[in-house]
Amino acid sequence: MSPEFSGNGYHRKSIQRDTWAMLEIAKQEGIETVWDRLAKQQPQCGYCSLGTSCRICSMGPCRVDPFGDGPQKGVCGADADIIVARNLARSIAAGASSHSDHGRDILETLHMVGEGKTDVYKISDPQKLHRLAVEYGLSVEGKNDQELAKELAWEMMEDYGMRREKLPLARRAPRSRQEIWEKTGVYPRGVDRENVEALHRTHMGVDNDWVNILLHAVRTSLSDGWGGSMIATELSDTLFGVPTPKMSQVNLGVLRKDMVNIILHGHNPMLSEVIVAASQDPELIALAREKGAQGVNLAGVCCTGNEVLMRKGIPMAGNHLMQELCILTGAVELMVVDYQCIMPAVTEVAKCFHTKVISTFDKAKFPGAEHVHFDPEHGLEIGKQIVRSAIENYTRRVPERVYIPVEPVPMMTGFSIEAVLGALGGSPQPLIDAIVQGSIRGAVGIVGCNNPKIKQDLGHTELTRRLIENDILVVVTGCATVADAKAGLMTPEAADLAGPGLRAVCKALGIPPVLHFGSCVDNTRILVLAAALANALGVDINALPLAGAAPEWYSEKAVAIGTYVVASGIYTVLGVAPPIFGSPNIVKLLTEGLEGVFGATFAVEPDPNRAAVLIRRHIERKRAGLGLSALNPDNIAMPESELALA
Repeated sequence: MSPEFSGNGYHRKSIQRDTWAMLEIAKQEGIETVWDRLAKQQPQCGYCSLGTSCRICSMGPCRVDPFGDGPQKGVCGADADIIVARNLARSIAAGASSHSDHGRDILETLHMVGEGKTDVYKISDPQKLHRLAVEYGLSVEGKNDQELAKELAWEMMEDYGMRREKLPLARRAPRSRQEIWEKTGVYPRGVDRENVEALHRTHMGVDNDWVNILLHAVRTSLSDGWGGSMIATELSDTLFGVPTPKMSQVNLGVLRKDMVNIILHGHNPMLSEVIVAASQDPELIALAREKGAQGVNLAGVCCTGNEVLMRKGIPMAGNHLMQELCILTGAVELMVVDYQCIMPAVTEVAKCFHTKVISTFDKAKFPGAEHVHFDPEHGLEIGKQIVRSAIENYTRRVPERVYIPVEPVPMMTGFSIEAVLGALGGSPQPLIDAIVQGSIRGAVGIVGCNNPKIKQDLGHTELTRRLIENDILVVVTGCATVADAKAGLMTPEAADLAGPGLRAVCKALGIPPVLHFGSCVDNTRILVLAAALANALGVDINALPLAGAAPEWYSEKAVAIGTYVVASGIYTVLGVAPPIFGSPNIVKLLTEGLEGVFGATFAVEPDPNRAAVLIRRHIERKRAGLGLSALNPDNIAMPESELALA
């Protein structure tokens, strides 16, 4: 840790120097941050942490104590199993709704393009549009892009309704996986249908069989992973372009003292795409220079940032826990937000500086923010209005308060499925060959958010290091991307940190050992790639040497993601314990019982080094199951430093 920050405890909150520097500013200025608010919440409710508190009806709120002498049932008679199952199912429904509603917004924009009702959006990848249309059984002959966009959008809207028996994109999964979903009654039908039914089932007096509740929760998650989120990814690629490899930068050093700085925060690329276009308008650039700036500089936070990072190379200022700290630099003229993962606290921090916060989606308003209604029909006009507001605010900046504590770190981004296959010559076969030969032992998706209960970015970076040094390829999305990029793990030169097999593959292809797959909805790229590998090998996904991990997750979206990943056959390790431990039956089901149903389970391991061992053992067992060269998983030992702690 840097000497100027020693002795203040910041090292217990984060591994990042830019975070330490901004926490020092917050201390000096008396500004509250997410870590301060967490401290004020201690001790947090034990019943809530166990998942055994219930406020679904007004006979409560109730809590049960499955381990002591307290009440064993709620007023209605629900025991710990029912209460935990209800709460978990509702979390999954909320998470699935969030990402699927994101997909709906993109879908409605595609329909506007089809009707010619937007001033900026267009079909950026006609080939992907045609492939999707064919996948949905549409005829493409004699139709232009606009006609096809309208027809495809209309057909995809049925994915949200109740007329389908099965979601079309779920057919991408291996047939053996689909048969498991059919047998267990969890094959997703319609996005909205599954979410509404989840809320209905968990109303008091409806479904009181905790296994039945959780099976439908799985179905709800699958409607997101193979439905709403997959639609969001595919249509974002269609409208805004399929990501391709490119270099960019990351951390607070991407902010510029001599430019108008705009932070793009949230999750929906519709807004960020028009801000990017507006920031390049010659008239607005001239206005910025007239106000004394050299131009307009954009930087991302969270998944909106990941979207434009993947497609445009726009640099990332930070991940979830950095949103308040960006403002503390004193260099941000405007933070423009859409929805999801935006702390209401940003408007309070902004009051301490000249920074403006502009909200844009009517479903996500924030007290203290200026609201600009975003209408896709007039997207570019609105984007210019927002950029102009930032430029006008530049004159209110106080130069003496500007502090940008670090230099930016380079990173490589843009690894869509198309880009990965392109690097492999158009086929997954070279990747399969590398796995068969043992150059790559397997692959792991490290995804998810930051959580102030976990030292910021430690879980992501330590787990990544342990895996790549053991020849395991890592793919990242969302906030994990920023963590690994700041640590220097996402450049081609980082191949030197990998094991000999992975290092050779990366150097031959000119890629990092950690590939950026995009935002949180883009976890579906992992599903698509896993399905392609399984289909090429003639096996189910659960037979592959793959795993998932969410070392620092916090949101309901992460609960939905983890559930659809496990239900798709991928073993997943969580770094934060979900609120289920008040029901030993549900704990046993999720960590053991799901193996016999879906061929994959959850594990909970807060220590990233121990998590790496669990994943390595799992991958070696899967390699052995495929008859590939395998290390003995029993011989994969805990690092000596960890054994000392055991």
